[in-house]
Amino acid sequence: MSQLEDSAGPLGTEPPTLETDRLILRPFRAEDAAAVQRLAGDPEIASTTLNIPHPYEDGMAEDWIGTHEPGWADGTMAVFAMTSPEDGLVGAIGLSIKAAHRRAELGYWVGVPFWNRGYATEAVRAVLQFAFETLQLNRVHASYFKRNPASGRVMTKAGMREEGIRRQHFFKDGRFEDVTEYAILRGE
Repeated sequence: MSQLEDSAGPLGTEPPTLETDRLILRPFRAEDAAAVQRLAGDPEIASTTLNIPHPYEDGMAEDWIGTHEPGWADGTMAVFAMTSPEDGLVGAIGLSIKAAHRRAELGYWVGVPFWNRGYATEAVRAVLQFAFETLQLNRVHASYFKRNPASGRVMTKAGMREEGIRRQHFFKDGRFEDVTEYAILRGE
């Protein structure tokens, strides 16, 4: 029986904590809200992500964190706080799960003060391992705004392959955005 079919619920009773050499990926807690607002509220984060608004107003972090437990319980999402023992909360990473198709969309962000430290790549590798080994998914895909090639480098380093570009696929902040699609299959 896969984790998605566990009798305690689609993903089990509570989210796991994943550990890497430098990171602890754990469920978000209410007390993380202030750090989420500060980090995700940076205009550079909003500019390079589809679903993070700017300004990031009071209450938004609490509302977002409040979606995690129900999403975990119904098997549609697995979201982790990306933390380091030295820096505390550095970002977020998660899967939007389509269990019927044994696939998920990966999304992540790292706060600007923590860029260029390899945290995103390390977290992506851990979450991909979780997706394939624990959740028994077959495919994980992700996309990034073409003008943000650093995110593509993260995906490449984690073993994902470029599948193509969707021209002017999203409209954000008054402009159409090209997105580059990446994916990895269980057997790769």
